[in-house]
Amino acid sequence: MTAPTTASLPALLAWRDYDPSACELPGMSLGELALPGPLESEGDRLWQLGARRVRLPGTIDLTAGADPGQAARTVAALSLVRDLTARAVLVEWDLRLPTAPVGAWQLLSHLQPPRLIEGPTDAHEALRTWQHSHYLCKCLWRKGPGFVQIRDRRWGELRRFTADEPEYEDTIERLAYGAPATSVPPAVLADFRTEHLVLDIGPFAWWLPYRISRWLQEPMTV
Repeated sequence: MTAPTTASLPALLAWRDYDPSACELPGMSLGELALPGPLESEGDRLWQLGARRVRLPGTIDLTAGADPGQAARTVAALSLVRDLTARAVLVEWDLRLPTAPVGAWQLLSHLQPPRLIEGPTDAHEALRTWQHSHYLCKCLWRKGPGFVQIRDRRWGELRRFTADEPEYEDTIERLAYGAPATSVPPAVLADFRTEHLVLDIGPFAWWLPYRISRWLQEPMTV
């Protein structure tokens, strides 16, 4: 089984500014950048190169079934979108979702909104709502002294999940870039699934919230 963290990603286009008009100016394009890995470092590497707007090729497809290779590539691509969103990089990407359930896009609504959603009957409305309601820190996790905490506003109200058991932090670290669902403690995974904090992609479970190292606003606001 191909591990998501070893799945290769295709090269992407990158620019030094968020504004498409500014990106047309000389010296603003970073051109086509390869993503050699490791996946955990790619978001930081792109930021340090000066990337503030990136465009992913192809479509991230959540309808591809259980093929481990395709699932690993999907997990890798979503991980990059998540990590760049946490950096406030403008990500241009396309998404294909299953036709049901309606509203499935909300699981991903803390990520930078895609340019296009395919599949669901409510795709047009979902995309419009996602674009108009997106903001940073919508679903995040942080590590404190002896605990982990998730703050989730994807559903409109603030939901908190706090755990001080070591196996929760360990499981988050293992799921951050995807791991076989059978490789993590079932009870912990069940808790995360109940709270809609993981996404099952083929044989893998993938951690949805992004991590922050400092608050972008006062903690009580977020």
